[in-house]
Amino acid sequence: MKRDIIKIDEDLCTGCGDCVPNCHEGALQIIDGKVRLVSELMCDGLGACIGHCPEGAITIEQREAEPYDEIKVMEAMVGKGFNTVVAHLRHLREHNETGFLKQGMGFLILHEAELSFKVKDVKNAVHQVVETATASGCGGGCPGSQTIDFDPAGMRPMNQDRTVSAASQLRQWPVQLHLINPAASYFQGSDLLVASDCSAFSLGDFHSNWLKNRSLVIACPKLDQGKEIYLKKLTDLIEGAKVNTITVLIMEVPCCGGLLHLVQMAAQRSTRKVPVKSVTVGIKGEILDEQWV
Repeated sequence: MKRDIIKIDEDLCTGCGDCVPNCHEGALQIIDGKVRLVSELMCDGLGACIGHCPEGAITIEQREAEPYDEIKVMEAMVGKGFNTVVAHLRHLREHNETGFLKQGMGFLILHEAELSFKVKDVKNAVHQVVETATASGCGGGCPGSQTIDFDPAGMRPMNQDRTVSAASQLRQWPVQLHLINPAASYFQGSDLLVASDCSAFSLGDFHSNWLKNRSLVIACPKLDQGKEIYLKKLTDLIEGAKVNTITVLIMEVPCCGGLLHLVQMAAQRSTRKVPVKSVTVGIKGEILDEQWV
């Protein structure tokens, strides 16, 4: 199966890093002065990083990319050196792709005599615990996965009475984008809320202020598979269900922006025009940005 995937021209790349925080899958890192695609597995091919490259070093090419072949990826990675190999394997580890991680390590063991570095050093570096991401978000871990304790002392006493639950504003089931049927009656002519998985847990007024009187789909642009299916379903909701408006509710972390790009791509592919509003939520539940796009 052919799919879109980014291509980096290393001769044009200056290593400025403008594209890195705009790779919503965390697949780009600056290594040895150049931007590298450290995991083809995590590149969704949407090209969110392209418009942020001042040198025009990033393009999208279409090529055979399924089924994913870790051995072929490793063959390309080893020529880029120790740091790139470690970053790639760490990326697999962080996303629990243990099968591909074992294949990658197996390739290194099998070809160790041909390598310019020791497999033992790679293994130690890959499994080293990365406690925090760098301030720029371009370090060893995804900034969206950084551990943050809002209130180390505890936000309320254990014996505090529970508050009375507010009424749910959910109008339909299912809500997960893979599971919904765009032809369902409750989507027809509705105001659609496309929410990232984490947003409802961050917003205290999610039901009353955001979900009320809207149909709902939820998705995670970082962890979910099958984004081509997501794109088709969103297009069907615009074209077939003729949704009235779309509100995209995303978190402030870089990986979450991929959901907005999916909606924008679906809108661009549709012959029917629909207003799209982007709402960015802070990790503490505050609204950081709200605008029609």
